Amino acid sequence: MADQPGPGPEGPKVGHFLPGGAGDSGGADKPAERGAAPLQAPTPRLSKAPDDAAAPQLRGSRLDGPSLSGSRLGNQDASAAYRAVYHPEPIPFDPNKKRSKALIAGIVAGALVVIGGIVFGGAMLLTKSDGLLANPLVTPSVKGTEKPPRKVTPDADVLGKNPIYTAGKLAAVSCKEPAYRPNSRENVASYFEAMIKCLDNAWKPIVTKAGFDFGTPRLIIFDDGDETACGVQKEVASYCADEQGGSVTMPWQGFVDDYPKDKSGTAIDMLQSIAFVYGVHVQNLTGILDASDNVRDRAKNKAVELEQDRRQALQGNCFAAAFVGAAKASYPLQGQLAQHWTYLINHSGDENDKKQPRDHGSIKSHALWMGQGFAKTDPGTCNTFGAPAAKVG
Repeated sequence: MADQPGPGPEGPKVGHFLPGGAGDSGGADKPAERGAAPLQAPTPRLSKAPDDAAAPQLRGSRLDGPSLSGSRLGNQDASAAYRAVYHPEPIPFDPNKKRSKALIAGIVAGALVVIGGIVFGGAMLLTKSDGLLANPLVTPSVKGTEKPPRKVTPDADVLGKNPIYTAGKLAAVSCKEPAYRPNSRENVASYFEAMIKCLDNAWKPIVTKAGFDFGTPRLIIFDDGDETACGVQKEVASYCADEQGGSVTMPWQGFVDDYPKDKSGTAIDMLQSIAFVYGVHVQNLTGILDASDNVRDRAKNKAVELEQDRRQALQGNCFAAAFVGAAKASYPLQGQLAQHWTYLINHSGDENDKKQPRDHGSIKSHALWMGQGFAKTDPGTCNTFGAPAAKVG
């Protein structure tokens, strides 16, 4: 990751959240390997702080630089195929069709003669059948009924007309800030476990109301450089749409380092990191993540590809902000926490690192999507895929 000049004892470092971009190990010019790489948390890059030297800066998935309190603030990165079902149709009974006299004679004879009648009647049934009985010596002809294939929803509609947008607001959720101080790996893991429960409670009603199956993501806590099912992990939060139904992979060391210097800043760092990665989980549950990947893979040029990246990243951040807005009273988001959160919304953007690709969104775009997500707590305000290009710059 390239260093970015900025206020503070060291320049903030900026990470990347979409595989195949500048933050990917393959470099900016290497084609993305979709599906194998984890979706890392987008890094809302913060602009240069005002001259008050009190503005936090981002490094990778974390804010790094002088914060509002003088130290550092951190911030993060379904159709089953139908089988044809065949049912044999019975040969219909035709009441207007005359019965065979031979058949009737066979039945009478069978009633009068115990053995000979049975043989006679059986022979007559087999040779003089009028079609009312199927020939047991011949494989019956089966006329099947096949269910029509399920209509496939185009990727563009999955993205721009997703039912999640009309499912309604996230209800105010009771979610108190976890009491675990981020001073150890175990405590960071416990914090994220508690926050995932809060996020489940907030998102499950909306996801299911929209008609999708809900599942909670698996939590993976990693050391920097660890290799997990989602790949080799760096100090950045990421999401992996794996066979377990989705995994959020979260770092811990940076939080422990930052906590003594800026407790409220670290709290916002952790809150935003898990809320964003869970927002990507919501994209996965609703088909948005997969559809966005499909559209990106077919982009006619790099500019269109990057625009798709920005739409996905901005929506993930908008979903995160919607959750924070739904939990702000119970968390509670007040005091220095509110100050750090407000700064993050209004100063994140790609412009703050000219060396990185424009794959996260501008300061203006972040302020727009995160701001309205936070204020409205409605996923319907997060339809970045239906917005004009000017609003996802």
